[in-house]
Amino acid sequence: MADHNILGKTGEDAAIDYLQKQGYRILHRNWRRGSYEIDIIASSKEELVFIEVKTRSNNSYSNPEDAVTNRKIDNIVSAADFYIKTFDVDLPARFDIISVIGQAPPFQIDHIEDAFYPPVKTYRR
Repeated sequence: MADHNILGKTGEDAAIDYLQKQGYRILHRNWRRGSYEIDIIASSKEELVFIEVKTRSNNSYSNPEDAVTNRKIDNIVSAADFYIKTFDVDLPARFDIISVIGQAPPFQIDHIEDAFYPPVKTYRR
């Protein structure tokens, strides 16, 4: 496994640990169906939380959360919609980003709640 993949997995492990300490219940990790993928799906206080984890060894060039592009947001929202329909979930949902910085634990962790909202699609006639 490449070094950046190992760092990414270690960062996700740290994010899971952080979330559990904050009282979140982890429902799925690296949930995949077809081309859909969500890093962490958790619940907190009657709310479903879809979490994208971005890990970087440092933030010299940019913050990890800056790597969550509009295209990535569209993919996460589509995956969340598919998840909600598949499991017939009737809870409010939100989208968070967890930024993990460092080369090894202990990492600097920044949990950005409500990091983005599903984009509104408009269609022309």
